[in-house]
Amino acid sequence: MESQLERLIKIVARLRAPGGCPWDREQTHTSILSCLLDEAYEFFEAVELKDSYKIKEELGDILLQVILHAQIASEESSFTIEDVAQEISDKLIRRHPHVFGKTEVSGSQEVIYNWEKIKRQEKANAHRKYMVDDIPHALPALFRAEKMQQRVAKVGFDWMEMKPVLDKVEEEFAEFRQAVMTGDQEHAHEELGDIMFALVNVARHHKISAEDALRSTTYKFARRFRYIEDKFKELNKDICSATLEEMDRYWQESKDNGC
Repeated sequence: MESQLERLIKIVARLRAPGGCPWDREQTHTSILSCLLDEAYEFFEAVELKDSYKIKEELGDILLQVILHAQIASEESSFTIEDVAQEISDKLIRRHPHVFGKTEVSGSQEVIYNWEKIKRQEKANAHRKYMVDDIPHALPALFRAEKMQQRVAKVGFDWMEMKPVLDKVEEEFAEFRQAVMTGDQEHAHEELGDIMFALVNVARHHKISAEDALRSTTYKFARRFRYIEDKFKELNKDICSATLEEMDRYWQESKDNGC
């Protein structure tokens, strides 16, 4: 009796086989690249909503992408889904010597240190010339900044107290203000990036994900603006003809009502 995982693998193979689905047969690693990203973000949203059914559904969509990429690779005689499973299994065992070996650790920080040390010794990372080389450029900017700061902090390039971290934000904002006031657009662009990078550092020191925090605020903004739109619909008034003062009044009302 085959497992549901085996069933899914066979379904994907059938879709890609001669006589299968024309669309599926046309796909390549490149053509479906954005699909994996889309599904990952939908999974993020399901987790934030704490919707267990949606979480299960989105995990299935991500699993489909993994199996589809593996099937394409198998057809090219590159690797199979079994090779994928073996690779990650071997990696987990190798990077957890305190579980599968005789190494002893005092806590999670030592686990992370050992993980990075083992990672640097692996053949796949032998080409890394610098510590930050393998942080993907395609990551969302705030998340990539956080990953980079975490990486260099592991060798001690980090502030140990909160005050200089906050001082850095104020310093960067002063430089940004000066650039704006003088009309230096290129410098303002650079300084705004410095402010955001410094704020990511503040968030990291407080164990807050800057990416998650901004996403939550964006959700909040959307929720409150929907409230404004609903109010104008109740008044049978076109929001495009509203004044900023009118919209701001309902914005404040949305806050007072807990939106």
